[in-house]
Amino acid sequence: PFRTANLERVREFCTLVLYSVTFNNDLEHDLLTLKRYAQFRSEAHEVGIRHFLEVFNPNTPVDLAPADTGAFVNDHIIRLLAGVTQSERPLFLKMAYNGGASMDELVTHDPSLVVGILGGSAGTTRDTFELLSQAEHHGARVALFGRKVQRAESQLDLLAAMRAVLRRQVSPEPAVVAYHEVLRSKGIAPTRTLAEDQEITEPVLA
Repeated sequence: PFRTANLERVREFCTLVLYSVTFNNDLEHDLLTLKRYAQFRSEAHEVGIRHFLEVFNPNTPVDLAPADTGAFVNDHIIRLLAGVTQSERPLFLKMAYNGGASMDELVTHDPSLVVGILGGSAGTTRDTFELLSQAEHHGARVALFGRKVQRAESQLDLLAAMRAVLRRQVSPEPAVVAYHEVLRSKGIAPTRTLAEDQEITEPVLA
């Protein structure tokens, strides 16, 4: 665990910060990560800075089966926030989508927790819409996407389609078709054919 930011200094121009953690089923490392986050929470509260919390999936897991990742991450989120008063809690989480069952488990355990999903790799347009649709259906309330939007052929048109999917005005498959029709109407060449862009390439969404 390491950070460069001095909260007293950044408070001059910032009132919301990000804190990121990664757990790997390594007792010494994970315990230190828990303790450092507790220290950060206390400091942020004292100087009057809000934060949101990013919880990455394990990147160098120790004796952890891939199928157990969702439960493992949820367990550590619950440990991170157990007994934390509202004044020190993160405004929302930013985490990987580990499937509907894992998302259901987390939001059911603590309905007051605002769970957000990160976008991960760029993937296909179908991946983008499926991730939004499935995560929202299972209780996620925030989407923090980088590459999925940044690498789109038309970022604003993709965002418009994402909103329609989130509002359940259209399902993911026809949303991809509609997005390609918008690209064609604007003379924008798509990165993939429609058939290729309809593929679900992220295993957790299949």
